[in-house]
Amino acid sequence: MSKFKKKKSGDLPAISTASLPDIVFMLLFFFMVATVMRQNTLMVENRLPFADQTEKLEKKDLVMYIYAGKPSERYQKQFGKEARIQLNDKFADVNDIQQFIIEERESKREELQGLLTTSLKIDAETGMGLVSDIKYELRKAEAYRVNYTTKNGEAIKNMQ
Repeated sequence: MSKFKKKKSGDLPAISTASLPDIVFMLLFFFMVATVMRQNTLMVENRLPFADQTEKLEKKDLVMYIYAGKPSERYQKQFGKEARIQLNDKFADVNDIQQFIIEERESKREELQGLLTTSLKIDAETGMGLVSDIKYELRKAEAYRVNYTTKNGEAIKNMQ
């Protein structure tokens, strides 16, 4: 009789699942930190025009967005089919832009207030009259840094 017995079956041992919850929670925390949540719900149609000479904005946290266009189908019964302005998550009138700019400035630190940029996300089919009204209100609010958001592409596509 021998002291040592050979293992008869060549089965692999079961995989330990003790560290599995740690891995799951690590992935969960990673995606919670890395995910950017959408700030505004878009209530207007926003097919941006094309432009061939574009630049990317450096600091997106210093940008105030003004959307303009026809209300999306969900809101057309309530607000009609006329082009409207959206400030944050609500429809607004042209006269509300100045107050919106003031409130956005006050929400930032004092040294950053002069660096704020207003980005106009205007639907390609919106009339220029509404755009000039928005620009006039921005001048009254002393918001001189204005950016027009476009898609990168050839400008000739805007005619099609």
